[in-house]
Amino acid sequence: MFIGREQELRFFEDKYSSADGQLIVLYGRRRIGKTETLHRFCDGKPHIFYSCREISDSMQLAAFSERILHAGSPAAKYVDTFRDWETAFRSILEIPASGEKKLLVIDEFPYMCKGNASIPSILQILWDESLRHQNVMIILCGSAMSFIEKKLLSKKNPLYGRTTGIYKMNELPYDDAVKFFPVYTAEHKMLAYSILGGIPHYLKQFNPNHSLRENIINNILTKGCVLYSEVEFLIRQELREPALYNTIVDAIALGSTKLNDIFTKTQIDRPKISVYLKNLIELKIIEREFSVLSSGKEKATSTRGLYKITDNFFRFWYSFVFANLSDLEAGDAAGVFDNAVQPQFNDFASMAFESVCCEFIRNMNQRNKLEFRITNLGRWWGKVNQTVIEDNGKCRIASVESEIDIVALDANYRNYILCECKFSNSKMDISDLRSLMEKASFIREGAMVQYMLFSKSGFTNALISLADENKNVQLFSLTDVLPD
Repeated sequence: MFIGREQELRFFEDKYSSADGQLIVLYGRRRIGKTETLHRFCDGKPHIFYSCREISDSMQLAAFSERILHAGSPAAKYVDTFRDWETAFRSILEIPASGEKKLLVIDEFPYMCKGNASIPSILQILWDESLRHQNVMIILCGSAMSFIEKKLLSKKNPLYGRTTGIYKMNELPYDDAVKFFPVYTAEHKMLAYSILGGIPHYLKQFNPNHSLRENIINNILTKGCVLYSEVEFLIRQELREPALYNTIVDAIALGSTKLNDIFTKTQIDRPKISVYLKNLIELKIIEREFSVLSSGKEKATSTRGLYKITDNFFRFWYSFVFANLSDLEAGDAAGVFDNAVQPQFNDFASMAFESVCCEFIRNMNQRNKLEFRITNLGRWWGKVNQTVIEDNGKCRIASVESEIDIVALDANYRNYILCECKFSNSKMDISDLRSLMEKASFIREGAMVQYMLFSKSGFTNALISLADENKNVQLFSLTDVLPD
């Protein structure tokens, strides 16, 4: 089953239909579906698809040569292996393609470069001399994002400026991800997404005909299943010192989101923590988040901002697998689900629900379904003036720390949308709207403010009646946000 990736496939088809030679770089984190998308694109086209392996340069050349020769290269009559990489790459032009573009895909290209650092230079020379003028399309694909961004695409690399397209593949959006579970209720679709995110490899591990509880127990919490050791495998494969990275991510998962809090929790040297956090950000495991109204100066300050785990599955794994390893190793998967996962499920899913609501607003913005064009969107936190009731019953206005789930605004700071997202078993009421309105005191005088409330369990009749009368208040249920 292949789901989504319409934008990626459209990008490749546009390049394929171009009359010029094409040199494309596709990259993204592991498990995200790059290889499967490329296979989908190549389907029905004459092509050569070569997957690099971590082997010696001579073995790589022999394996690559075999693929080229078996594809119909005339050189197959005379040789078993090309004598060098230049000859091997040049032979692409001799592959029969029935008048169509000659298509070569090299998957996990960094492995090829690891065995022979001169390969980018060889390709660059061939591209400049002849390949760029031919009806050929070469796609270089890789999961080692640091290598792709810092070396292959850097100004010092021979291929810099030669590529005709660079595409960084991200996770599937939530509206594609939930299509993996067509018979689930909207609530269970949201919960499944909060666990697995938009990583196709993870989504495919769940059986859509089994309950969410069965899938979590059998495919995540049971020792020996694919997802049980997935995070440890990726950490060891991508990073040195996995124990330190585990400590840092675990601290963030448990609520230490400020740099100083992470230092206090882990007791790892501050300079080292900054490096480790940067590496985790590059792998899209965590991100550094700022309030939506933060200035550029604040964002440039290394000690500001909050760190959060952006990968849904990493959040789930560190929250419930890593935290309960002893019980899981003993085989008590059902017990961990019933006593650790189930009671915290709504709270855990709240962060993912907020991100889904953000995407929902972005989609409305793209379709011009909002009353104004938003240019900035995100979480807000800071100080607001609120009424505080003292012990003696008297009220006073005080400046208190507060936060808003989502704030959207236009370029001129004249129009705002404030949003509250509630993923709980209780309906949202007028009190939730009033609380959100009180937090609007940070907005400059004269600005127009609208309110959006998103709720898993719906809304009370009183709130629905109020929203019907007030055009500045909109209510969205879970079924409004998630596709059918």
